[in-house]
Amino acid sequence: MTFNPDADVTGSSAKRRGRGPVIAGGAGFVGIAVVVISMLTGVDLTGLVGGGSQGSQDPGTAVEGCLTGQDANEDDVCRLDAGEEVINSYWADMLGEQYRAPELVIVDQSTQSACGTASNATGPFYCPPEEKVYIDPTFWSIVRQQLGADAGNLAQLYVLSHEYGHHVQQLLGIFEQYPREGTGEDSNAVRTELQADCFAGAWVADAASQKDKNGVSYMKEPTRQEIDDALEAAAAVGDDHIQEQSGQVNPESWTHGSSEQRQRWFTHGYEGGWEACDTFAVSGREL
Repeated sequence: MTFNPDADVTGSSAKRRGRGPVIAGGAGFVGIAVVVISMLTGVDLTGLVGGGSQGSQDPGTAVEGCLTGQDANEDDVCRLDAGEEVINSYWADMLGEQYRAPELVIVDQSTQSACGTASNATGPFYCPPEEKVYIDPTFWSIVRQQLGADAGNLAQLYVLSHEYGHHVQQLLGIFEQYPREGTGEDSNAVRTELQADCFAGAWVADAASQKDKNGVSYMKEPTRQEIDDALEAAAAVGDDHIQEQSGQVNPESWTHGSSEQRQRWFTHGYEGGWEACDTFAVSGREL
């Protein structure tokens, strides 16, 4: 999804934390399994892949040099920084005073959170106790090289908006009402992830209507190719797709949903808005 080059994105407030650049290409299948289990959950499993070096616990420094939509189009970090602005704008419109923005932390190599180590080995996640989203932009390399998705601009923003969807769940009391207990295709864990996918789809559908302080739309309407890229990313992190790489698909162990479910619930949100995203109200057959 393309930002309007002249859009003013200087209101964003992402911070960098960590210990410098990271090389993303070394993880094998076990590493990818850990990425998928850890992604979007806030559970640190880096010790399983030997990637869990202790990162810094500094408060971080503000992301600099991300001023316009053109910067966001050309740079992964600026894209996340600007995406934060548009996602916050959307949810502030939807929830009003009930919404408060989480903090976005751009990870360099690794850093500590209240939910464990954040790095490209754990993948992006939302940490509820801190109300912070952690994401290492080099994670896109893992998605491209080992999960088979292009991870283009809109796919990256889909992942980011999914994490913000978890923050919305936190604000609405959904985590408390439906604890993430158990596994399986009808579990609360899967319903939680599919709802966040649905929230992401709702944001994508509305993103082009969000405007900067000068009245310029932050983003252009997504193209069909960009939507397909986001759907491809959703399918790439489906539990069945990951398990197929190990040779055995076991729905009883699922925590995020199948590729088909993740694509379908993204589409539910895209077509019906965030109110169409009550994954806890449907039967297992409808999920």
